[in-house]
Amino acid sequence: METISNLVRVTLPNYLQSLPIPRSLGGFASLSGNDWLALVPFVGTVSILVYVTTKAFLPQRKPEDIAINMKIQKESPKVVNVVDIEDLGEKISYCRCWRSKKFPLCDGAHGKHNEETGDNVGPLVLRRKVDATAK
Repeated sequence: METISNLVRVTLPNYLQSLPIPRSLGGFASLSGNDWLALVPFVGTVSILVYVTTKAFLPQRKPEDIAINMKIQKESPKVVNVVDIEDLGEKISYCRCWRSKKFPLCDGAHGKHNEETGDNVGPLVLRRKVDATAK
């Protein structure tokens, strides 16, 4: 215990006092090469401590939380659906949450997805405007 006490009370303060830390930001420009080398262990240690601390306290994301498309055409490098405008009819809804069992058409699965995740995604609705003068 005496060794740790000596390290905290004597060695560490002496080391920190010996570091060439300037009193202003402009003072960093006047540091010599040896001064910069003396700062490397200190800056490295502080950087590692900050990294380890943030990794410990930040929530870890799982791959399934990051991926949008969980199961639709996973064997394809890119999911692309092409629909002719003539095939649309009066109104059609396309899925944007990637949870629809009828993908690319919407089946309302976004409702459950939004409830579970707090998201607000909805379908893309395409509607043909009926022109009354065309009849």
